[in-house]
Amino acid sequence: MQGRFYDGTDATARTAQLRFEAGALTIEADGQTYDWPVAELSVDVHAGEARVSRRRSDARVILSAEDWRKLTAGQRQVRSHSAAGGRGLVIGLVAAAAVTALVVFVGVPLASGPLARATPLEYERRMGESYDLQISAVFPACQGEAGQGVLQGLGDRLAAQAQSPFPIQVRAVHAPMINAFALPGGHVLITDDLIAEAETPDEVAAVLAHEIAHVERRHVMQSVWRSLGAGMLLDLIVGGGSGAGQQAVLLAGQASELSFGRAAEAESDEVGRSYLHAAGLSSRGMADFFERMQAEEVDTPQEIDEVSEWWMTHPNTALRIQAARAAERDGAAALSPQDWQTLQAACSAQGEDGRGPWEITIPGRRPGNDPMPGKPDEVSQNR
Repeated sequence: MQGRFYDGTDATARTAQLRFEAGALTIEADGQTYDWPVAELSVDVHAGEARVSRRRSDARVILSAEDWRKLTAGQRQVRSHSAAGGRGLVIGLVAAAAVTALVVFVGVPLASGPLARATPLEYERRMGESYDLQISAVFPACQGEAGQGVLQGLGDRLAAQAQSPFPIQVRAVHAPMINAFALPGGHVLITDDLIAEAETPDEVAAVLAHEIAHVERRHVMQSVWRSLGAGMLLDLIVGGGSGAGQQAVLLAGQASELSFGRAAEAESDEVGRSYLHAAGLSSRGMADFFERMQAEEVDTPQEIDEVSEWWMTHPNTALRIQAARAAERDGAAALSPQDWQTLQAACSAQGEDGRGPWEITIPGRRPGNDPMPGKPDEVSQNR
């Protein structure tokens, strides 16, 4: 049988005579003879040609697929990789992708809860301190010490109704957004824009109770574990590198975060209301605050709003209002008029010590209403 032989040293094709003898493929070309043991042959059949090579060698022989079938007739130990084998590889890759997606979208979120509860408290405490230091560099604390004391006192009253594994540490910060978020280890931050937007102390109390619920249920630690799970998959799939592969895994992790985020936010609304009721405080501020936030949102057709419910990290605002109204109760005001005024002054332009707040400028964003760059939910659970 005749074929084209390449000795691996250059691109010259040499005419070769091929035959099987004594369990080896014998190749005669340019007066030289090469014996390749059958066990060392690698064969790829594609586009009507058979490419035969010897493992750990650059040499190869190419002949028609039909001639190769004739040559190997009776040689059962010789295996060829054909287009069918390529289809098997594709099927294998698709199956691997399906398993990966199942782990990212189902396995990691399901495991995050038990892992969060099993995480040593000291580990989470140290993590929270690290996060707190990083965020403080961008969002400095408001300078009004008396107002900070009022806010911490309100946090203490609500935390007394919770079963938090950590002491709750609350502070107001300067940040260009209406928001509040919990960090690992019991740190809760309330932005100055949120305090300014709130019309009553009951609204601040409702937001604060919601964030304390995140701490008690260890939702933030669950988010950390989900991020770690996505990171481990990233190392497994794309070797921890960068580029399209990395972005695909990160986007998958963000998508798995969406459904969990909505469930956690709804749970924290409910648990937060229970703190307010147990403390004898009014829970009407929760729906009041949501309604005003909804009024500032851009109106969308009902169909779009229903579709967006799936994609939003937080539950649909209208549904949150409905749930809050159905469960609200009357109670005492969260703060006295004097304490409320003190809290509002904590982040004023000329704080109690006469010093103005830090100026924070984020290119392309206007202060007051835009969300935190980099999606705040990646490090916290928001209002």
